[in-house]
Amino acid sequence: MKVVLLAGGLGTRISEESQYRPKPMLEIGGKPILWHIMKEYSYYGFNEFIICAGYKQHMIKEWFADYFLHNSDITFDFTHGRNDMIVHDQHCEPWKVTVVDTGLHTMTGGRIKRIQKYVGNETFMMTYGDGVCDVNIQKLLEFHRSHGKIATLTAVKMEQQKGILEIDGFNAVRAFREKSADDSSPMNAGYMVLNPGIFNYLEGDDTVFERKPMETLAAEGQLMSYLYTGFWQCMDTQREKDILEKMLQTGKAPWVKWKM
Repeated sequence: MKVVLLAGGLGTRISEESQYRPKPMLEIGGKPILWHIMKEYSYYGFNEFIICAGYKQHMIKEWFADYFLHNSDITFDFTHGRNDMIVHDQHCEPWKVTVVDTGLHTMTGGRIKRIQKYVGNETFMMTYGDGVCDVNIQKLLEFHRSHGKIATLTAVKMEQQKGILEIDGFNAVRAFREKSADDSSPMNAGYMVLNPGIFNYLEGDDTVFERKPMETLAAEGQLMSYLYTGFWQCMDTQREKDILEKMLQTGKAPWVKWKM
């Protein structure tokens, strides 16, 4: 199953660093947060990724182009007048990564629409490239398969609020709306599972996935929530980046289930 990662935004709320590189490439523990998210999925056996790039997309491509080299023991042999490269040991994950330039100013729904040909007619996972979570992705997928609806999102309850969800007693999302200052409802943390029918709800580059498509899905009873009470943290600001960095440094990073 493919995993789609949204990694094309400008990251203006953490402009201290994102002016130099895409926000998903900002590092915690010496690795881009995008890498951390991919490691989460890989831990559960999902190793094929489609990255929806945009802002400074060349930096994402260049990072993966060098990844094998940087994680291998290599001899460079010039003795025969050639540049022979001998790989002794490599320590890369078994990943297949497709990086797609989905446009500089394309909205989230438009980015997903643009990678439809790479997904094909199959169910896929999707999340944002700026937040980590310790949700059990295998159980999330099992929940999605159990209800037969088009979309499942992971819903968490945090002090900071993003897209607000109104959920009924059967875990169906009945409404999706933007946050307000007084909200304490569960919010959309990403980590979604989507059937290919989702593409019918997406139009052009101006489509904001979190607005009309999700609102329509909710109204039609096609959007379900996987309620989760564990760890989730986005990286919208320098303060949040520092929080994640400190968790790694102290060995208290809940999302890290693999051996560092």
